[in-house]
Parts: sequence; structure tokens; C-alpha cells
Amino acid sequence: MRILAIDTALDTCAACVMAEGDETPISAESLPMARGHAESLLPLIERVMARVEGGFEAIDRIAVTVGPGSYTGLRVGLSAARAIGLATAKPVVGVGTLSALLAHLLSETIEGSLAAAIDARHGAIYVQVLNPRGDGIAPAHLPVAAVADRLAGAGPVLLAGSGSPALAAALAERGVSTRISRVTGPDIASVASLGLLADPEQALPRPLYLRGPDARPQDHARIARQ
Repeated sequence: MRILAIDTALDTCAACVMAEGDETPISAESLPMARGHAESLLPLIERVMARVEGGFEAIDRIAVTVGPGSYTGLRVGLSAARAIGLATAKPVVGVGTLSALLAHLLSETIEGSLAAAIDARHGAIYVQVLNPRGDGIAPAHLPVAAVADRLAGAGPVLLAGSGSPALAAALAERGVSTRISRVTGPDIASVASLGLLADPEQALPRPLYLRGPDARPQDHARIARQ
């Protein structure tokens, strides 16, 4: 089985084609960018697919990161994945951004915990934690201090993602040793690997925001209807 993986959740626009059982993609391209995913993604996918024998006909499945991440970036990736899935009649699966970050760390040898942390601003992070004890943290939006309290007895901790420095500092205050990986965003090969393992009936291509919108309607200023 071959999969086309797409990632526009954070500060990267990336895509790859990977075959089941392989460790490296057949074709891949990744561009760092904070904005401009909408203009860059489709040309990037075309370049990736041009290097794959059989083109889109050789693809059996599409995977796309579903968040947490940039609202605009997620919408761009999801729209492209759904459109390709519709045009090729192939299933589309969603892959969590935090899960993809963690997948890249699984090759590391560590006795404590693996934590993916994305900066959510205002003293909070998007976080997911795996540890041998089985009492990790499912994908959530939490204050940095609350996460550090929960991990106080689960060290050492290997961290990845833009929220790692803040969480590492909070853990250090609690006497927990940490190491920060240079990985700041999902590796597109990890997105593909998780997409190959996903169940299309369960891993739906829907955005995963983990928190409500910052902007809220001003109900107190609403004009009553006649």
C-alpha cells in the first residue's frame, strides 16, 4: 500500500509518498513557512507526485495532519486531502500533529517519558505524553504548570515541539531532568507511517483544535429581534 501524506498544521508545508514497510519516502518535499500554505501546497504535491511512477493512480490512501495547529493551515491541508481523496476515490485519514511529533521520538532510548508540546500562548501548551507506566497525557490544551505537576514523578522527559522550552523550564523547577529534541514539527515520514496504520473508519479527516475560538460573540451588545 502506498500513501500520500500532507502536513500544513504548523510552520511547514510538506508532502510525501511512502510505501508500507519502507522507512523512507519514495518522494518527499518540505518547505518551512509560517504563511502561504494555500499558495504552496498544490504545486508542492504536484512536484512530489511527478516523481512517483504511476502518479495518483499508484496511491492507495491519503493522510493529513488534523491538528492542533494553525486554523488556516489545517483547513488548507484538509481541503486538499479531501479533494484528492474524492478525485481518486481513495480513503483519507487524519493524523494528530502531537502523535506525529511523538512518533519521531520513538527511536530514542529513554527510561522516562516522551512529550510533544506545542506553544498555545498565554502560558498554555498543546500536549501529549507517553511513558512506560501507561499513565501519560492524551492530546490536550493545558497550562504549562499543570502539565509539569503531572510529570513531576515521570522523569526524565524527552521533549519535542515549540512548547518544549517552557515545559522544560517548569519541569526543572520541580527537579525533573529533561532533554529537548531539535524536532519542532511533525516529520512528514512520521505522518505517512501513522497514516498507514490508521483505521479509515476511526481516524477521520476532521480538524482537532483542542480548545475553543479566542473570538467570542458579544451577547451583551446583541440587538433584540422584533
